[in-house]
Amino acid sequence: MSRLKLDRVLLGSLLGAVALASAGLWTWSDPAYANAAQAPAPAARAAAPIPGLSRQPTPAARDALIDPNDTVVLLLDHQTGLFQTVKDVPLRDLRGNTVALAKIAELAKVPIIYTASEPGGSNGPIMEELAAAMPNAVYVPRKGEISAWDNADFVKAVEATGKKTLVIAGVWTSVCVAFPALQAKADGYKVYAVIDASGDVSPMATDVTVARMTHAGIVPVSTNVILCEFQRTWNRPDAAAWGALYSELVPHYRAVSESYRKAQDVAKQANGR
Repeated sequence: MSRLKLDRVLLGSLLGAVALASAGLWTWSDPAYANAAQAPAPAARAAAPIPGLSRQPTPAARDALIDPNDTVVLLLDHQTGLFQTVKDVPLRDLRGNTVALAKIAELAKVPIIYTASEPGGSNGPIMEELAAAMPNAVYVPRKGEISAWDNADFVKAVEATGKKTLVIAGVWTSVCVAFPALQAKADGYKVYAVIDASGDVSPMATDVTVARMTHAGIVPVSTNVILCEFQRTWNRPDAAAWGALYSELVPHYRAVSESYRKAQDVAKQANGR
């Protein structure tokens, strides 16, 4: 048989095998593939009802939004030395959003794990106001690893929470956020990157990093989105505390609240009450 005919026969055999496999009539002979194909799907995690909702979401709809009960917040390298290199977001906004993110997690009782890169060196200490905003957070020191996901103690701390959804913010976005986000996503976690509580050396650096993370299945979000998804409803006993966070995070929302309260006071006075 000529080489050309042999190639055609081999190609035909391969295409036939693919067709049979697609039809479910044949499986690859590799035992690993066969075992994977026969392995049962993992059992779905039982989800508790979400309080305060008049309609409980379907499993698919529930999965579309962040579940605070399955989430841990990771705050990475929010250090004063690194802040001086940030050029893509005003420093005041970066600090404010980071503190707000910590307060949101504390109010929602979502665990926080934070770390720093060489805090005794030029990267500087963690911003002072952050620690005050998250008294229940766990600090994990690193041993020189650039990516927090390369530090055994850090990953153990995440695993100890039992959560499978990560909300990550840090400085720089392209390194301290992206590296562990990409690695955790590859390890099977759902990952959200809070872009306005993170910073980088240029807008371009942030843009290409967001594109890279999105391509890998990581979801870019804002601090305000985390606030709304963790709260989920105003029909809850701590609604006033959530309202205070809105006023802190969104100054225009605070102005709306103040205007409404003033209008209510004027109406009461006009009615003689």
